[in-house]
Amino acid sequence: MDRLNTLRSLIQKTTRGLANVGMLLIIPMMLLTSGEVIGRAVWSKPIPGTLELSSYMLVVFILLGLAYTQQVKGHVKVVMFTSKLPEKAQAFLEIITILLSLFIMAVLCWQGWVVGIDETTVSDVHRIVQWPFRLLVPLAALFLFLELAIDLVDACRKLVRS
Repeated sequence: MDRLNTLRSLIQKTTRGLANVGMLLIIPMMLLTSGEVIGRAVWSKPIPGTLELSSYMLVVFILLGLAYTQQVKGHVKVVMFTSKLPEKAQAFLEIITILLSLFIMAVLCWQGWVVGIDETTVSDVHRIVQWPFRLLVPLAALFLFLELAIDLVDACRKLVRS
């Protein structure tokens, strides 16, 4: 039990760290976009490649925040029908949902890796290689998988208790 809690703590700390890295890009993205708008409106001089840089920063922000959103239970969850079921049925349905999600994340991690390591494309304006951003997909899927695995353990405990 102690090892499981240690592993849980390590996964959750790493997930929070990844989310913090993603959050660090919000301010530069905002400043770049504001500078683009002001430069275009005031001096008729846009910043070259703003759209591509903002796109890359947005990708990092979103992908590194997925697992953290699962950790804090921030994903949308509709419980209109399941809330009326007995606790045991709710736990069973939650386990089924988590197992399906784990399968999807495993496939996403696998295929994200396959696509990411074969990537040779570069961006149009700044010639930024895309493979590091493509490899964020399997990284995000891996940590979402780990967070879902933690939730699966909790749901199984809930099923056994009820």
